[in-house]
Amino acid sequence: MVITSTVILMGLLLLIAPLRKNNFYMLHIGIVILAAYYMENNLFTVTPFHPKTLLLFLVFHLTSINFVTFIAYGVDKRAAQTGNWRISENNLHTLEFLGGWAGALLGQKLFHHKSKKKSYQTFFWLMFFFEIGLIFVILKFLKII
Repeated sequence: MVITSTVILMGLLLLIAPLRKNNFYMLHIGIVILAAYYMENNLFTVTPFHPKTLLLFLVFHLTSINFVTFIAYGVDKRAAQTGNWRISENNLHTLEFLGGWAGALLGQKLFHHKSKKKSYQTFFWLMFFFEIGLIFVILKFLKII
């Protein structure tokens, strides 16, 4: 599990250059790898890149990325209120695109952040529907639906 998580997350880091500057993605990597390490050493052993291992990685990834995205919205809202350094919209959109759109929605509603900016909302919803379509195509290709 640790090997699978590390390879996938670091591979994304190498392939997508803006992720290297996204501190929240780095936090996400740490959370997923620590959770995988704990699971592997305390609960059960797993074989790298086995379908069940990939499914477990996906659960860890989605839980962590949504948690981190929610925190990023809170941090950015606080920075906006206090006049401190802000998180770029590209970083927020990157977290959303990696699966953190549920955390983003919760952050938008709870913190009332980025919810009225039309250009941000347009891009957010376009990306959301693109991801839903992509998931549908992948599930169709795998003959799950």
